[in-house]
Amino acid sequence: MVHKAAKSVKTGQVTVKLVFDIEDIEAFKAQCATQGLEFGSSRQADGYRFANAKDPDGNSISISSRSFATG
Repeated sequence: MVHKAAKSVKTGQVTVKLVFDIEDIEAFKAQCATQGLEFGSSRQADGYRFANAKDPDGNSISISSRSFATG
């Protein structure tokens, strides 16, 4: 998925954020940490979890269990 990175942007600012659908957010975060990619705290929203990070080039990325949410 690709989402808008922010409601408003400034010249030269990245305008999209990659979002990867991951069923087990905590396990994926732990696996990424062993490779040097640290995500922020996981957050809960409407029955799913998500977390954000910056890749080595400073691009915003997010992982989300939203597509696996039931209900």
